[in-house]
Amino acid sequence: MEIERRNNVMVTGNPHGRTVVLAHGFGCDQNMWRLTVPALVEDYRVVLFDYVGSGRSDLSAFSEARYASLSGYAQDVVDVCEALDLRGAVFVGHSVSSMIGVLAAGMAPERIGALVMVAPSPRYIDDEGYRGGFTAEDIDELLDSLESNYLGWSAAMAPVIMGNAERPELGEELTNSFCATDPAMARVFARTTFLSDSREELKAVSVPTLVLECTQDAIAPREVGAFVHQAIPGSTLLTLEATGHCPHMSAPEATNDAITGFLAGLR
Repeated sequence: MEIERRNNVMVTGNPHGRTVVLAHGFGCDQNMWRLTVPALVEDYRVVLFDYVGSGRSDLSAFSEARYASLSGYAQDVVDVCEALDLRGAVFVGHSVSSMIGVLAAGMAPERIGALVMVAPSPRYIDDEGYRGGFTAEDIDELLDSLESNYLGWSAAMAPVIMGNAERPELGEELTNSFCATDPAMARVFARTTFLSDSREELKAVSVPTLVLECTQDAIAPREVGAFVHQAIPGSTLLTLEATGHCPHMSAPEATNDAITGFLAGLR
C-alpha cells in the first residue's frame, strides 16, 4: 500500500497478539528498536516505521509545510494505523515521538489504546515554573549550529545525547544515524522538535500511560519526567537504571522489562 511504502512500514511478531507500534525519535529510524523487537515478537504484533524524511521512508513525500509542526508527524502515525486498520494499539514513542503519540491518540482515539513514553519531553525550553533543561538561547545556538554544519553538529551532539561515554560505540551509532538523515529534512525535524510545546496536550491523555525516564539524561532531566507524570491522569512513572537519552539502546534489558511489564498489565 502507498502509506506502507511511504513510511517503510514493517510488521512482525505474533499476528494474534495485541499490536505494539514502535516510533523512533529525531535523527533516528526504526533500526534503533532492534534490541526491543526480540522481547516483543513472541506475544505481540510489532509495527515499525520511519517518519517521512527519516530512515528508508519515501523522501519524495516530504513537505516542509506539513512537517514544520508535530501534528504532521502525528498524521504519519495515524496514516500508518489506518492503513493497517489498527484498533487499540500500544504506541511506544522515543523522545519527541512520545509527544507525537499524544497528538496521534487525540486525532484517532480508536486507533491507540495505550502509550509508552521513553525519555519524553513536552517542552525543551525552560519556562516560568518549568524546567525543560535548556534556555531559549541554548536552543537557538543548537539550531544555528545544526543548520550551519549538520554533520559537525551530529558528530558533537550524538555522543552527548547518547551518554555512556565509556561505551563510545553507542555514540558512534547515533552519530551515523544522524549523518544518514537528509540534512535539509533533519533541520526541519530539529526545529519542530526543539521549539515544540505540548504541555497542554498532556492533560487530555485518557489512555493507560507509562512514562520511562533515565537516572541521568542530558536532553530530558528528571524534572521533565515528573512533570509528564503529573500532567497525565493515572500515568505510571518508572525511573530506569540507565543513563543517556536512548535507554532502549544503552540499557535494553531494563527498558524491555519495563515495557513488557506494562503491556502484561493492560486489558
